[in-house]
Amino acid sequence: MRRDVNLNRLAIFVALVRAGSFTAAAEHLGMTKAMVSQHLLKLERELGATLIVRSTRRMALTEAGTLFHADCVQLLEQAQAAIERMGDRRHVPTGTLRLTTSTDYGMSVVAPALADFHRLHPQLQVDLVINDQISDLIAERFDLAIRIGWLRDSSLRAARLGGFRQMVMATPAYLAERGVPRRPEELAVHPWIAMSALMSPLRWTFTSSSGARRTVRMTQAMQANNAAAVRALVLHGAGVSVLPDYLVQDDIEAGHLQVLLAQYRLPEGGIHAVYPDPQPPAKVRAFIDFMRDRLAMR
Repeated sequence: MRRDVNLNRLAIFVALVRAGSFTAAAEHLGMTKAMVSQHLLKLERELGATLIVRSTRRMALTEAGTLFHADCVQLLEQAQAAIERMGDRRHVPTGTLRLTTSTDYGMSVVAPALADFHRLHPQLQVDLVINDQISDLIAERFDLAIRIGWLRDSSLRAARLGGFRQMVMATPAYLAERGVPRRPEELAVHPWIAMSALMSPLRWTFTSSSGARRTVRMTQAMQANNAAAVRALVLHGAGVSVLPDYLVQDDIEAGHLQVLLAQYRLPEGGIHAVYPDPQPPAKVRAFIDFMRDRLAMR
């Protein structure tokens, strides 16, 4: 039969046995001798058994009390060990870091960063999920997501890691054939490769060094649903598009892609770590700090 027992009284019972007297136990626990006695009486009533026989001068465990005391000591030790393990998780990265991000950013930035992060924390396991859809972090049990661009309203917590520039790109071969646009308006006559995941994939606002803004509507030739696919189309000469700096830096240095209208700025995007836990464990805090430092050096 199930018994309703106040578990706090188990600790008082163990403290009483350890102290050897009600007076000493009361002093150790910071309560009155009468309170200690009342807790013991209620515990015995809840259990339906006498745990301690006492007189005015001494007390002794009954047979049931001896067995119950041994179980209580083991239970409290296990509870203390669990509390200490939770404390370790607050300060030392442990367990599995499960995170998600987009295909292009995951392949080009997050995966290499995770490899270096794991070298610093080899005891930590990593589970990276690449997905261009917005995942439900709580339902899918993610520790965090690395999200690129502009955050939607959410009850989740977010930490800014850095930002990225958006640049108009084309191949040198394409530009040799079609000409180099000198003003934003000239882009409207070039075949545009749109990224369909954006809210306005064909409408772009350029800001000059003087602060003047020009908005241009492009002429779509093709579209793709992520930046990596758009990059592949641009590299194969299909047209012109906007690409993030983290995805094309190597292409620019190798001469495979050329930056157009460098004197104008497009809106910069943010890079954020998004996580559900209001008190994130050490593994999440450590990776956020690692990524923030890494991006600051780019």
